[in-house]
Amino acid sequence: MTIHSTSNPDDAVKKAMPSYYDLPALDISVAFPQATPASTFPPSASDYFQFDELLTPEEKAIRKKVRHLMEKEIAPIMTEYWEKAKFPFQIIPKIASLHIAGGTIKGYGCPGLSVTGSAVAAAEIARVDASCSTFFLVHSSLAMLTIALCGSEAQKQKYLPSLAQLQTVACWALTEPDYGSDASALNTTATKVEGGWILDGQKRWIGNSTFADLLVIFARNTTTNQINGYIVKKDVPGLTVTKIENKIGLRIVQNGDIILRKVFVPEEDRIAELNSFQDTNKVLALSRVMVAWQPIGASMGIYDMCHRYLKERKQFRVPLAAFQINQQKLVKMLGNVQAMILVGWRLCKLYESGKMTPGHASLGKSWISLRARETAALGRELLGGNGILADFLVAKAFCDLEPIYTFEGTYDINTLVTGREVTGFASFKPASQRSRM
Repeated sequence: MTIHSTSNPDDAVKKAMPSYYDLPALDISVAFPQATPASTFPPSASDYFQFDELLTPEEKAIRKKVRHLMEKEIAPIMTEYWEKAKFPFQIIPKIASLHIAGGTIKGYGCPGLSVTGSAVAAAEIARVDASCSTFFLVHSSLAMLTIALCGSEAQKQKYLPSLAQLQTVACWALTEPDYGSDASALNTTATKVEGGWILDGQKRWIGNSTFADLLVIFARNTTTNQINGYIVKKDVPGLTVTKIENKIGLRIVQNGDIILRKVFVPEEDRIAELNSFQDTNKVLALSRVMVAWQPIGASMGIYDMCHRYLKERKQFRVPLAAFQINQQKLVKMLGNVQAMILVGWRLCKLYESGKMTPGHASLGKSWISLRARETAALGRELLGGNGILADFLVAKAFCDLEPIYTFEGTYDINTLVTGREVTGFASFKPASQRSRM
């Protein structure tokens, strides 16, 4: 007869090997003494074409202060939180101290930055961590901008000052489980009742939604059949938000599934001048410019990391930077970054002059995202085995670029927006559907 012990078998192992269980966590800098991890962020080496000379003194100052904060305060903790898929709430006051939330919005406690200055700030955040920049852009370039462009004067005065100081955090809920690229066909409804509106429906992939104080919700007015916007407060009856788990990219971003069951919104919180999807596109036009600067920033960080790594890490008794094939890959990455920056800069200038079209923004976002993916893949190759470790930035950025490649218009949809503009033919629906319309 076999006697089964009720004691934990691991206890015997621990007694036999106590030194193994007492070992401290491995320090990555000890494990790889020839390579500095991204917690000590590399100095900037990616401005090869001296883009800085195109910036105004104010824009240069913005770039400098955002870069300093991200490198010194944020870089040391990002890998840990990315790995755990948790949000580091302690960074919110640090970002608030930069006084960049609200970007181009003037007044109401907002900084009134130039489009270029706001874009540069977004890039510098993404250079260190794309999740952090996504949190910021959802709050600033989507939610705040919607209130600024489409809200009433009372709504601007009520909400923008606290949002600008990040005392309150906002999210922006357009996408639904059944409607991503076809966002204008959304199913969430808003029904007029005495004193306000009743919202019913679902939203998906909404960044910041698990902890946002304010939710900007898009819903179809059941009377007019047009898309309207509504400001919903957290914890209101009928509102449920569930975190989306198991993402491979932007793991720090708290994306949520939102369910609205007879959520009451008072009349004063219907966004006053958001009366159709065309009004939504006013927000998306500028937001798409800002989003194009996320992969620019991420690519800058990837290049900077690889540039330092290749000079530090040795094989065959010489630095990896001494090998021709490594130099070739590094220079290809550098060329990508220069071209991406200049396309992004031109987008800013087109928007500022009122000349930017939807096709311009879509081509910029799609092409820049494509080049960023290539840059990340090259960086992954250059770092060899360390290229799969989040500690060295590239693996993390490699994964983070995948959702950026998709959100605010997938690569394919954005190319079709530009294709429609340059040919005059819309190709969003299959031919059989178009013929029945």
